[in-house]
Amino acid sequence: MKFTVSSTALSSRLNTLSKVINSKNSLAILDSFLFHITDNQLTITASDRENVMQTTIAIENVEGTGDFCIPNHVILDAVRELPEQPLNFDIDLESFAIKILYQNGLYNFTAQNAEEFPPVQHIEDGATEITAEASILVDNINRSLFATANDELRPVMNGIYFDLTPDSLSIVASDGHKLVRNQNFTIKNDIPASFVLPKKPATLLKNVLSKDDGDVTIKFNDRNAEIIFTDGTLNCRLIEGRYPNYNSVIPKDNPNHVTIDRKSLLSAIRRVLPFASESSQLVRFHLEMGKLEVSSQDLDFATAAKEHLTCEYTNKPMSIGFKGSSLLEILNNIDSEEVILQLADPSRAGIIVPATQPENEDVLMLIMPMLLND
Repeated sequence: MKFTVSSTALSSRLNTLSKVINSKNSLAILDSFLFHITDNQLTITASDRENVMQTTIAIENVEGTGDFCIPNHVILDAVRELPEQPLNFDIDLESFAIKILYQNGLYNFTAQNAEEFPPVQHIEDGATEITAEASILVDNINRSLFATANDELRPVMNGIYFDLTPDSLSIVASDGHKLVRNQNFTIKNDIPASFVLPKKPATLLKNVLSKDDGDVTIKFNDRNAEIIFTDGTLNCRLIEGRYPNYNSVIPKDNPNHVTIDRKSLLSAIRRVLPFASESSQLVRFHLEMGKLEVSSQDLDFATAAKEHLTCEYTNKPMSIGFKGSSLLEILNNIDSEEVILQLADPSRAGIIVPATQPENEDVLMLIMPMLLND
């Protein structure tokens, strides 16, 4: 069996797929990529049993069809340093001897039999289906990943929750201290459906999808999801369990609204946070008419910092404390030039939203307050 493929196209796809492969696998064959040649197309598969990603590449000068596996480190190292050029593969499917000819040399090594590679489990007909633009999906996953938990007791909190309703698609993540809710009003379904996407496939999607990729189709049932994008597919096991009622923790009537420049607030928090207690990372906000004071202190080491910012605020003076690192994560994951802080009192959750929402979307981030020692 013979075929010719572009070195850079092959290297790029292999690097993406390599993120699926675990450093230690239950099956030795999962250390390898599965190559499948048919109809002038090369389909490459990587799997860790729970996540299976496939991508297709156009090939030329094809003679024969078949399957074989190549250890990931062998082929990655072989093509990584090659400049753009055609690679000519010659495979003996009986002995699995492989020869790769390139401009100034050749590689000789042995492939593995593909029979041991686990087959891809496709979603059966009748599953719920979502179609979304790649750019929307990338933005929503990027905004949500930081808020996922690492909680062994509540595994559903470790993923991103997709909640499809007759009104919208909500993409939600929370670790119990902070929460992100992205609502898209162009994606909806008459029959409510939901699933929890684990962190690993969410990260894989973030890395593989381009904002110019067109539409992405997600098919899912109770246990698995199949995500179909321009260059391939991702099949993954979902996190089973009931996601908490996230809407119940979002306050509806925080009366104190602060409008402030996002980058200025971000910079101020970065400057005062090193002077906060290392264990609590408490940053204090004190609001007065048109002014926000951001401060921190560490009584054990006698350090303190304070900074004043101008803002739009017309309500009564108030103080509230937040974890500084969580504030930085939230502000770093909002694109708007200005943000609006919606606050009630020092014991109730604060809401942070972009002053300018994305088209047909509603982005909301929640952060729980920390107790102030006044």
